[in-house]
Amino acid sequence: MNTENQQPTKVRYLILSLVCFLSMITYLDRAAFPNAQVQIQQSFGFTDISQMAWAMAAFNLAYALFEIPTGYLGDVFGPKTTLIRIVIWWSAFTAISGLAGLAFGTWFTFGFGMLIVVRFLFGIGEAGAYPNITRALHNWLPVTERGFAQGLVWTSARIMGGLTPLLWLIFVIKLEISWRIVFFFFGVVGLLWCFAFARIFKNNPNEHPAVNDAEKELILKDKVGETEQAHAKIPWGKLFASRNMVFLCAMYFCLNFGWYFNLNYLPAIMSEQFQVKSDDWLGALYKGGPLLLGAFGCFIGGFATDWFLRQGKSRTWARRTPAVFGNIACGLCYFSALYFLNQKDAMFFAISIAFAGFCNDLTMGATWATCQDIGQKHAAIVSGTMNMIGNLGGFVVTILTGKILEWSKTSFCIENAINNSTKLIGNELAAAQLSGYQFNLIMFGLVYMVGSALWFGIDANKPLLQEESKTSGFPNK
Repeated sequence: MNTENQQPTKVRYLILSLVCFLSMITYLDRAAFPNAQVQIQQSFGFTDISQMAWAMAAFNLAYALFEIPTGYLGDVFGPKTTLIRIVIWWSAFTAISGLAGLAFGTWFTFGFGMLIVVRFLFGIGEAGAYPNITRALHNWLPVTERGFAQGLVWTSARIMGGLTPLLWLIFVIKLEISWRIVFFFFGVVGLLWCFAFARIFKNNPNEHPAVNDAEKELILKDKVGETEQAHAKIPWGKLFASRNMVFLCAMYFCLNFGWYFNLNYLPAIMSEQFQVKSDDWLGALYKGGPLLLGAFGCFIGGFATDWFLRQGKSRTWARRTPAVFGNIACGLCYFSALYFLNQKDAMFFAISIAFAGFCNDLTMGATWATCQDIGQKHAAIVSGTMNMIGNLGGFVVTILTGKILEWSKTSFCIENAINNSTKLIGNELAAAQLSGYQFNLIMFGLVYMVGSALWFGIDANKPLLQEESKTSGFPNK
């Protein structure tokens, strides 16, 4: 059919809005747990955040381990059924998390060990969400909109993650709604999304009756052969032997290594070191700052990488430029946060950490667009592999940060002849953990510098399977 005079329909933007809303739900549920730490610690009788490290890290470990299997399912069977399964699973365990610390008669108590198991199962459920979103976008958007779309997906996530402390303050502190009911409500939101997604989404434009030929032609331009489903036989050997994959995964490990501090430990450091109260509106903004500014970083970084591409830059440099700048600037922000921590300046510490979130997220559009560039029809598996290694970084840093804080407390107790570090409270606890936070901030800054260097080993012009690029229309400029 002649499409020269036909205006393309806009169904692809409806699809983009659906996955952006999904991205928001993932961070609503993910950020709820660290913001509920005060209530959860009270239900178990804990005194500080380092004792929660294993519960927080259980999510990261499961999320990492199951990224590749769920990415595989999305590439082979399509993202629709895979995403619905993912959201139903994690929504159920979000609701179940609200039972932590409850005793059910004399026969069962939802203890801390059970909480770790539930958090692990929650991680299994959420694993694969972003790889399958990436696969859906790969099928539905033209090459020149990849970075913008990936940036918008992560913008949505960061906005909701940043607003979660404010929502928690409104619902739990101001309106005095039980935190357990709030967890249940968050789980229901995911189920409502599944209903809408099942009715609207199709795995590719050819299956959707509202897509006209002009939009199909626009979407498929420059990527002939890239959008078909992958076969069950996955080139695992080429995947793990790829130099591109090694550098991409190592880079994402570094990117997640410092970022998970913002999600898991920032609420605690604002409370312990700066005495920011849980019912403080400004404190809620401090805690959500890295994600709120990160939303702008995702949007700007995604726009920038596509802009560089439209200006004639190669895919490699279009992806590399905002990412290298973002990593270096993020490291410098953590070093400045160290200075303001030592000065006990809550506002400028929070601003430094917020801008670290912004700079970190300048890289997100380029990073996930690179997964599409080099993965092509294996985009979900490539992004799942990258996200697996990245979230192993999140697991490592969550445990390591907690251990460093414990070592800091132990050292403080020895120096001050205090026998039991588990009973430190108030100013005493803040003094004990100060050196631990200082060490962590230095470590994060240095790791981001390593991440910036790793981008020079990533080439978005080289797809995973070189033989596919010869027939796919993949531009190699």
